[in-house]
Amino acid sequence: MTDTTTTSTAETGHGAAETIRYTADVAAVDPEGRVLLIERGKEPHKGLPALPGGHVDAGETALAAAVRELREETGVQVDPADLVFIGVYDEPDRDPRGRYVGVAYLARVPAGTAARAGDDAATVQWAPLDSPPERLAFDHARILTDARRIISGH
Repeated sequence: MTDTTTTSTAETGHGAAETIRYTADVAAVDPEGRVLLIERGKEPHKGLPALPGGHVDAGETALAAAVRELREETGVQVDPADLVFIGVYDEPDRDPRGRYVGVAYLARVPAGTAARAGDDAATVQWAPLDSPPERLAFDHARILTDARRIISGH
């Protein structure tokens, strides 16, 4: 189930009403400075690397969704208390399917963390956080830039 909000022009005074979908993404980083990426198994961006993530279900927090999506797509289990907020991403064109607002979290995982593809992920890979693939799905390159800032303390 997708959690959505609809706003009307009467409420905002701006343009037509739109449905807003809510998502959560996770940048899982190991001590070697690698980030866990999935290969998207579905459109949009099928075949491109992406951060694990997905829709926030009805009645679920973004934090809980981030933990669940990381587990479903990669098999990696993290404690919600260990996730660090990276940011909110709400550019109107961040997803070709419509208006999506996403919350991203940083998860520091132990060396040797095993990952396997599941759910929407075709494959998984560990990539250098400092030089991830040139083309990532959605606005995930921006999320990784923000994650590097948090890790470096800037």
